[in-house]
Amino acid sequence: MQDTSISIKQVAPQARPVKLSCRQLWKVFGPQAEEALAGTAQILNKDERLNEIRASGHIPAVSNVSFDVHSGEIFVLMGLSGSGKSTVLRCLSSLVAPTAGEVIFEGRDLLSLDRQEMIELRRHKMGMVFQSFGLLPHLTVLENVAFPLQIQGIARPDRLERAREYIALVGLAGREDSMPDELSGGQQQRVGIARSLAVGPELWFLDEPFSALDPLIRRQMQDEFVSLQSRLNKTIVFVTHDFLEALKIADRIAIMKDGQVVQIGTPADLVLRPCNEYVSEFTSDVPISRVLTASAVMQPDSGARSIKLKVSPGMTLEALLERHDFNSGDVAVCGDCGTVLGRISSEMMMSALHGGASDGRGPLAGGRV
Repeated sequence: MQDTSISIKQVAPQARPVKLSCRQLWKVFGPQAEEALAGTAQILNKDERLNEIRASGHIPAVSNVSFDVHSGEIFVLMGLSGSGKSTVLRCLSSLVAPTAGEVIFEGRDLLSLDRQEMIELRRHKMGMVFQSFGLLPHLTVLENVAFPLQIQGIARPDRLERAREYIALVGLAGREDSMPDELSGGQQQRVGIARSLAVGPELWFLDEPFSALDPLIRRQMQDEFVSLQSRLNKTIVFVTHDFLEALKIADRIAIMKDGQVVQIGTPADLVLRPCNEYVSEFTSDVPISRVLTASAVMQPDSGARSIKLKVSPGMTLEALLERHDFNSGDVAVCGDCGTVLGRISSEMMMSALHGGASDGRGPLAGGRV
């Protein structure tokens, strides 16, 4: 029996240790922003407080944002332009100083670190990739990737060896001596990814890294990114305005509007149970088959029918339907060790697609066809 399962993390994000937390994070732009924010601290109504801050001539770009990012998780911040998602990411990495709040990593509030401590943390434990490739035009691919290791003081033979490893990892073996202007946009972004990974970051921040690429190259980079994460298992905060991109890569998504987090959940949570009209608009055009997974549809294994295919719990119904004709038999959903967790029949599949996923009590209401 052939196993066509895709590689995913079997443990739900919420069950993994917390790697990074932000608590009541604010970023207010304008003169004397800290005083303006402190002056509204006693206003309990959120909208009234924001209106008061704006009336004082300040801009609340990030407003009281809190969330946890778990070890090995891809946590996506998304929203429209101006929603505050990139500002949050820059606050998490201390590229922008928050006006108030906490950013906790390894038990320390990053906002309490001095400049040198923060520089060391970025050099050794954080990787960053931005929409702009930011390659040094006078350096080769190999030298670009090795550059942050040079800053760390790593000896030349060691840093070049490690750089070659990451260049191969992103599929550019053989292009080590090329100059940046000799590469396509997708290849340049691969160099940027390899450079950020070369330092061995525990936290990886990516701010719309594929937005400048053509649609076809962008989809290819998204696929390669997911494949790369399945091997490296980094803790990632990823910013995008594209919900389909978020669906493809995210463990969980935080949707932002006007500097605030509107809803946090898995892709299926947001599509099946949007908390308000704004989230519903974001997800309205997403087919349910793209977000429901085998684990959401399966029923306990009864052993009554023949099994024609094995899949992982995280395979989407869209991918499953591309691989299997249910007229030929049921599908087994298997864990890491090949243990059968459950099965999916044609009847279960049809019920899910037309009524939502099973939660053990029947189909969830509000499913989309």
